[in-house]
Amino acid sequence: MATDELRRISRKVRADVLRATTEAGSGHPGGSLSATDILVTLYWRVLRHDPENPGWPERDRFILSKGHAAPALYAVLAERGYFPKEQLHHLREHGSMLQGHPDATRTPGVEVSSGSLGNGLSIASGIASALKLDGRDSRVYCLLGDGECDEGLVWEAAMFAAHRGLDNLTAIVDRNGLQIDGPTEKVVSLEPFADKWRAFNWNVVCVSGHDHAKLLSAFEEARKAKGKPTAIIADTVKGKGVSFMEGVVGFHGKACTPAELDTACKELEGD
Repeated sequence: MATDELRRISRKVRADVLRATTEAGSGHPGGSLSATDILVTLYWRVLRHDPENPGWPERDRFILSKGHAAPALYAVLAERGYFPKEQLHHLREHGSMLQGHPDATRTPGVEVSSGSLGNGLSIASGIASALKLDGRDSRVYCLLGDGECDEGLVWEAAMFAAHRGLDNLTAIVDRNGLQIDGPTEKVVSLEPFADKWRAFNWNVVCVSGHDHAKLLSAFEEARKAKGKPTAIIADTVKGKGVSFMEGVVGFHGKACTPAELDTACKELEGD
């Protein structure tokens, strides 16, 4: 699949995210849009998975640690055929399979219930360790938010994963520079961010999180790394793809109005 097709799918996913959150009247569109290209690259070109058999033992595992980006994961899973796309109209409804944060007991394709920030990398590290003990060659991918990396538990997991030599584990950080309280560097500075991961004995790849070709190269580098886990620091833009949302912290947890949705979809369809 050519990268221009991945770009087309990403635009479609972004529109689905905005429609679902606008219809729900709530959700987290900004960080969902920043993560979309990463998720599309994973689910169309990187992950070994089977939508018709979500529990396939030989599958790769994807953990959405930044669980508030669930709208993007749901849109991707629906597009890949894990469940009917009509379910996107029921985002955040009482009793729906698509809750505000991922629920592994409800949603096909969701590996782990998430949303309490800081936990995902620990879970992913445990799964990666268990896969190695079982002699399986499946890989584990964990998507974190950069604001989430304020959490100490992230760094405990980073120490454990490096200590165990979990080269079947890849962490991807959606480095959009904004969290709910504002710029990450003003809330709790993360820099020098890449050097921190290297100091924890991780292989580190820095890449644009909106360039599918570069993301593919980064995932391939992670696959080839031996003896240590890989952290892909993906530079992204909050609200990517919609001019009035890009870099605006207010859209971290606020849905578009119907008029804003119409404008956004016109931008995405005309890109």
